[in-house]
Order: sequence, then structure tokens, then C-alpha cells
Amino acid sequence: MPSNHIFKVMFVNQGKVYEVYARKVSHGSLFGFVEIEELVFGERSSVVVDPGEERIKSEFAGVKRSFLPLHSVLRIDEVRKQGVSKIVALEGGNVAHFPTPLLPPSAMDPGPKKT
Repeated sequence: MPSNHIFKVMFVNQGKVYEVYARKVSHGSLFGFVEIEELVFGERSSVVVDPGEERIKSEFAGVKRSFLPLHSVLRIDEVRKQGVSKIVALEGGNVAHFPTPLLPPSAMDPGPKKT
């Protein structure tokens, strides 16, 4: 995949929606996780500093690769231009969804017991 592709990844973490930009996105080597690599942050002048982007940049400082659980990913878009990475509060109340299994119940059923 050429390095000029940029992906916008939106995911939920601890009641907040994260929006980050990465050059590589794949299903990864861990089952049930999306792998994002080469996070891209805006290179702004030192005079104008976006506190939201600085916060997310410091949170991911030193991170080579992140593995996101499938149920936390909201969407992944391939975009033409990089935007501003940000963290926003998740709207919708205080109800947390219970994680759903990745396999349907019939695939997890071992079948009848043999005696």
C-alpha cells in the first residue's frame, strides 16, 4: 500500500470519541482487533498550537502501533487530506453497551455431548 494513503480512524475509548489519522490500517495479527500504525499529526507552526491535538499527540507519544478492539471502532475512512486529530466527549447518556461476541452463538456451540 503506498504511503500516500491516509486513513481517518474513529473509535471509542473510556467514554470519549477519538479521531486519529494513520498511514497503515489492517486487521492485524490479533483476532478481534484493528491495527493502526504510523499515526500522523499536523505539523503546525510553534506559534499556533491546538490544545486538543497536542493532548492526543502526547497520549500517543512513543506508540509504534495500536490495537483497537473491533467493538470500539466506529468507522475507518480513507481520506485525501489529513485533518486535525481530536478527542470529543461521547454523547448519548450513561449507558454502556455490553461487548457482543464476534462469532455467532451457533459457531461457539460444541454440539451434543457424547456419552
